[in-house]
Amino acid sequence: MFFVWVLWSTTYPLTGPVSPNILFASDPLLVAISSIAGRVAVPLWWVAVILLVFTAVLGRFFCGWICPLGFCGDLAARLRPSQRRAYPPAARWRWPKYAVLAVLVVLAAFGVQLAWVVDPVVIAARFVSLNLAPGIVTATDRAFAWAIPAFGWYGTPLDFYRTLREGVLGVNAHLFGHAVVVLAEFAAIVAAAAFGRRFWCRVLCPLGAVYALAAKFALLRRAALGCAECGTCRDLCRMAAIKEGEKYDSGECILCLDCLYDCPVSGTTFSFSRPPAPAEPGGVTRAQFIGLAAGTFAAGSMAARAFAAAVSTAGKTATAPPSAEPIRPPGALPEERFNDRCVRCGNCMKVCVTNALQPCVTEGGWEGVWTPRLVPELGYCEYNCNLCGRVCPVGAIEPLSLERKQKVRIGLAFIDRALCIPWAEGRECIVCQEHCPVPEKAIKLYRVTVAGHVLKRPWVDDDLCIGCGICTFKCPVRPRRAVTVCTEAERARVAAADERRGEARRV
Repeated sequence: MFFVWVLWSTTYPLTGPVSPNILFASDPLLVAISSIAGRVAVPLWWVAVILLVFTAVLGRFFCGWICPLGFCGDLAARLRPSQRRAYPPAARWRWPKYAVLAVLVVLAAFGVQLAWVVDPVVIAARFVSLNLAPGIVTATDRAFAWAIPAFGWYGTPLDFYRTLREGVLGVNAHLFGHAVVVLAEFAAIVAAAAFGRRFWCRVLCPLGAVYALAAKFALLRRAALGCAECGTCRDLCRMAAIKEGEKYDSGECILCLDCLYDCPVSGTTFSFSRPPAPAEPGGVTRAQFIGLAAGTFAAGSMAARAFAAAVSTAGKTATAPPSAEPIRPPGALPEERFNDRCVRCGNCMKVCVTNALQPCVTEGGWEGVWTPRLVPELGYCEYNCNLCGRVCPVGAIEPLSLERKQKVRIGLAFIDRALCIPWAEGRECIVCQEHCPVPEKAIKLYRVTVAGHVLKRPWVDDDLCIGCGICTFKCPVRPRRAVTVCTEAERARVAAADERRGEARRV
């Protein structure tokens, strides 16, 4: 609940009780893979180190007490009737999660960061930011909008609704592309727990693999004194970590304490007092993990090269429209480094006050899937807002001061004279110039005489334009806007193409 509370309350202005960055910094998998792939230490990396130290002392407590995805899986498991049954041999598999971790490490060594696909903290954060918060706010708004006039609730219920809107429901109810895919991924993982307790945590979770390695010889250990050998703890263990009696796999124990409370003879304890006993062989040892990583290195390196070769040519053609290349938020790293650093957590998209930031599909190539891009037709980069950089947990978007952010160019506006009302129709329209937030006005007007009357026609001052996109958003021309925003490279390509067409017409 703390996880949801922090993400939910992070909005404009930045009023959350805790910076959301601390949630992601506590994820050693995310910190390690992002650092390796980006060849840089991500912000707040020391928080992950502290969590690993505590794990070496207490055991895999994060998975049992903190992980939001594990918590949701436990809730889903409670929907099924309690069944006391031992796990079949296949259900005790541990190695797939270590294989996933090894592949992530190998790919990161080649500069490809794919932790965002399978990291449980990121998966949960995407769900909260792109599905849960917008869904609850929108549903509540519509319910009250229907019920208040339908039942004449203009007194206390209306006041209650206004209180909600000023408080817990005072977040932006944005709509995002690919939200259904994000929901499907989250729902599939949670649903799997309903059919196999903690299936994701036991079998596939790479973050769980990191914590399992750190907890292999934890100082806090389980002891079964006077065990009746009834098998209750073994059959009910969520992680299938208990073998028989006192024997268990400490790397798989998540300290849920079910065995402590379910023991019919109250013989189970957790203590620091006794010296660590050798754990029952199970899971993957450190030596086995190193061997597994070495075994997957060759396959991983080939996959990395193939992946890099494929994405370098995907979705890029010489005839791409002006908006083909994604417009990144202000402060974003250069494109290649941005894709490697971004973990697709959805924070920047959630806090964007105009809903302008949307997840990429193929606009940035396959390596940029689900990274944020500015879509001026849906919204614009608010001139007096710098939240996206402040909530980015891995530094893919640099935290800029408001003064510096207002000078950062993320693109350039382009006026299509064949569509612009003053240029194409000879009628007055200065909407783009009026809304330009740059104090000196990046969109300027010059006067011409057309059919005997003075007309103001807009043009873009490239030295002043920052590419915020408000001119596109406010442009009254439909369905295609007369003003578009594109990257500087795209703008240069379009200008060159226009010049070539002009020369051809003159010939």
